[in-house]
Amino acid sequence: MDARCHCGAVRFKTPLAAPLATYICHCDTCQKLTSSAFGMSAIFPKFELPESEMLSCYTSRTVLAKNVVSVRGGCVSGIDWSKAVHIFTKNAMVPIPEGSETYSEHSTDSGHGSDQRYLD
Repeated sequence: MDARCHCGAVRFKTPLAAPLATYICHCDTCQKLTSSAFGMSAIFPKFELPESEMLSCYTSRTVLAKNVVSVRGGCVSGIDWSKAVHIFTKNAMVPIPEGSETYSEHSTDSGHGSDQRYLD
């Protein structure tokens, strides 16, 4: 998948055609980071990212798992967000779509089958 920042100064390709998992986070931190009601994250197996001081705005290496990179959802083209897991919904400012997998805080296992090994 192609990823880039708003101005195009930072560009990279993800190692897979689709993320291992997608999350829509309603925590206070994501609300502040995005100046919005939630943040979106696409989880990929760890891969080499281009060097850039600005890259910290688009990725997070603070994910508990060490085998993955969390990429901000808004910079990756073509992600299907319809099956994203909603976390920290106790802080949600907008309605959560009916039928979505939700957690009032964080998720420890969201049923991603064989891809779960990357997330652990």
